[in-house]
Amino acid sequence: MTIKLLAIGKTDNKELQTLIRTYENRLKHYIKFELEIIQDIKNSKNLSENQQKEKEGALILKKLNNTDVLILLDEKGKQFSSVDFSEYLQKKMNSGIKQLVFVIGGPYGFSQEIYQKAHGKISLSTMTFSHQMVRLFVVEQLYRAFTILKNEPYHHR
Repeated sequence: MTIKLLAIGKTDNKELQTLIRTYENRLKHYIKFELEIIQDIKNSKNLSENQQKEKEGALILKKLNNTDVLILLDEKGKQFSSVDFSEYLQKKMNSGIKQLVFVIGGPYGFSQEIYQKAHGKISLSTMTFSHQMVRLFVVEQLYRAFTILKNEPYHHR
């Protein structure tokens, strides 16, 4: 299985970029992982929230294959402990899916079309985080999940 993380807009913060790359590289020891950045919408200030979500949704859809299992990072999604998340990933791997795609949306969330296409929603917290920070949290939690599955000491139970 491949895990892909799609995110809208680039990360300008060099320290965050370095940390994300660190966990990306660690994660690649366990599973094929890709982080793909979708360019910000140009002239978004001239668009309504819905128009921006629709345009971002169209860009997200272009990045998906028909067989992908799409999981949205959404404030109304299911919350997991790290151990539960590792078990969730194990079930996904056992199910034989080819690619699991997590998506971090833009500032206003997702279009209705993306919600309809999604196979699930996950919330990292009831708190709000910057979209740039969420990338780091997701990659770190994916890495943590695999160390849990391999019974490695990174995660202390």
